[in-house]
Amino acid sequence: MDTSQLPGAVDEYLTTNREELYGFTERLVGFETQNPPGGTTKVVAWLESLLDDTDLETERIAVDPEKPNLLATLSGESERTLCFNGHLDTVRFDESDWSYDPLGERVGDRIYGRGTTDMKGAVAAMLQVALAYDRTDTTPPAELQFAFVSDEETGGDAGLTTLMETEAFNPDACIVGETTSRAGRYSVSVADRGNIWLTLEASGTAAHGSRPMIGENAIDRLTTAVEQLRTEFGERELPIDDAMDEIIEESIAFYEPEAGAEATRRLYRYPTINLGIIEGGTAINTVPASACARIDIRLTAGVDTRDPLTSIRSCLAGLEGIEISDVSWTRGSYEPLDSPVVAASASAAESVVDDSIFRRSATGGGDAKVLRHDGTPTVEFGFGTQTAHGTDEYTTTDALVRNAIAYAILPLEYAQSLDRSPE
Repeated sequence: MDTSQLPGAVDEYLTTNREELYGFTERLVGFETQNPPGGTTKVVAWLESLLDDTDLETERIAVDPEKPNLLATLSGESERTLCFNGHLDTVRFDESDWSYDPLGERVGDRIYGRGTTDMKGAVAAMLQVALAYDRTDTTPPAELQFAFVSDEETGGDAGLTTLMETEAFNPDACIVGETTSRAGRYSVSVADRGNIWLTLEASGTAAHGSRPMIGENAIDRLTTAVEQLRTEFGERELPIDDAMDEIIEESIAFYEPEAGAEATRRLYRYPTINLGIIEGGTAINTVPASACARIDIRLTAGVDTRDPLTSIRSCLAGLEGIEISDVSWTRGSYEPLDSPVVAASASAAESVVDDSIFRRSATGGGDAKVLRHDGTPTVEFGFGTQTAHGTDEYTTTDALVRNAIAYAILPLEYAQSLDRSPE
């Protein structure tokens, strides 16, 4: 790892206090914050107590008292504000499925527990970076904010959305600490995909199962509609902004070892259609009179979601007994590759690994999308494992150290990138 850019005192602090970093991770994971219900009062209180004896200004911001957010700010040399964002809630777990304690268990160089890699490990690294600058009396080149938020895993409005409505939160750029490494490949996520969620409702005519020709089978109508959606709409190449071309190529290179180049290219150049839920019928010997399917469609950033919605409606318009309902959608977002926060994050990542850093699009979307659509240049960047949301989720001590060092370097890289960037 190349830590030559770090102020000597900060470098020494991070080097000599690695057990503190591991301890922060275990302590954070020890707070049960499964969402739902997603309560974070205890973990926020602990963070407040830890930062109480520092020069960081802290503010608890909550619209739901059970789901508070904590904003901690450290003054810098310039008025520019660089924010590190991490969510404190986790997805749920069934303890009986786990081989290790889901509320934290360290075994060798691994720390197991729900949220270790998504994303309390990154939060622990952000916390240690804040303390490293504060306790060594080192002024960062930009003001640093640390936004520890609730309600991310269910997309609720008590978390980042609430924080963004306050005057205290107005960063110039943001780093979301989601894990962006996979199987020894490292990346900075600079884009995400939009989605359309919809329900197809099929109606038919009930009849006895021994005389199906008398009725109209709603499930048959529904499966015909889903297949038509896949073959007609799903085979149309998406009209994507030219600015996404290089991001897509790096995304293909990143995912190719797992999925293959052609499959990954289709992932970004065409819609993906997933039939998530299908319901219908009341008995095996009855022709069903109704059925429904809930479908998840994903679209690469740079696509105007209104156009695909029109295409979907046209694709299914001629099918008897089929209606579209419960439509919701989001637009994908991307950060241009020449953005200072992209350059800074990629350079910081290169300081702690010997491999190439891909600047790629995420396949889904989270808080980064919300921030980008609000006008805040944002990337996702973090080291971890591929066990997020899985049984026996874990992170490694090496990933934690890399996060802490890279996040400590990032403010310096960001300041340099701003200096190089044309006004």
